[in-house]
Amino acid sequence: MTDPLSDILTLVQINSYGFRGLDAGRDWGLDFPPAEGIRCFAIDEGTCQLALHDASPPLTLGPGDVVLVKGGSAMQLYAGAPMIWQDAIPVLTKVPPGHVAELNGGGFCRGIGGFFSIRGPHAAAVLSAVPAVVHIGSHDHKAALQASVRRLVIELREPRPGSDLLAGHLAQALLIEALRAHLEAGHTQNGWLAALGVPPLARALTAMHGNICHRWTVGELASSARMSRSSFAAHFERVTGETPMDYLTRWRMTLASHRLVTSTLSVGAIGMSVGYASESAFAVAFKRTYDASPSQYRARSAAAKP
Repeated sequence: MTDPLSDILTLVQINSYGFRGLDAGRDWGLDFPPAEGIRCFAIDEGTCQLALHDASPPLTLGPGDVVLVKGGSAMQLYAGAPMIWQDAIPVLTKVPPGHVAELNGGGFCRGIGGFFSIRGPHAAAVLSAVPAVVHIGSHDHKAALQASVRRLVIELREPRPGSDLLAGHLAQALLIEALRAHLEAGHTQNGWLAALGVPPLARALTAMHGNICHRWTVGELASSARMSRSSFAAHFERVTGETPMDYLTRWRMTLASHRLVTSTLSVGAIGMSVGYASESAFAVAFKRTYDASPSQYRARSAAAKP
């Protein structure tokens, strides 16, 4: 049966990798400007602090820790009491990807840092469900994430045939492992990602994603969740912020828009592939979501391609 997280992440492209090592001494501070995508830091030795510019308490990172920070806001990485704050980008990019930048003589805090971008028309929807900071505390997940980070750095430092493709898979593995760890830690949040961390709701989402063409009812989805109809409907909306039927329609339209851009299937065939018995019913539902007919959407997307 289809896994909803895999289903959703296949609609985006992960690219623009820029991972480097950092060997820092004592009392240093790096300023990171706002940026798109996701930043990642893995600490090998020593400790440092990570602070977002949102007044939340700094996060202490120690050996073995891995943290993912969603872009969009400025942040600081530091240790001790820095006398001078430096712009992180020139400090880190003075060495090529995959190599180690030294700061304040090194020897106190060592680790790996970098970023990857998420592209595609559905990237914003995926990123909106990712927490601002994902701090990996589970030893099991730390090992998997550290392995992915190190392999990614090797591919960047010593590119070989297929390195570009492999780097993309490794970056995607980083994101998946981090989201898994976040869900298993039981952190509270809202949206489709939060629902995947609630077993009854995850069962209902898996059923929906596994048979998108089925004419689901709230009662059938409640049975999949092993809950009463009323409890399921209320719980689903409280966690995701939308009703089960609204989620189903939105996911169908998301799939349809993706297939309109990436395939040569007819509009009618795409409508049938997402559960609409007639092209006209599909067109009405699609226009209600995207304010354009399926044909118009396809034409505009084709015209916008470089």
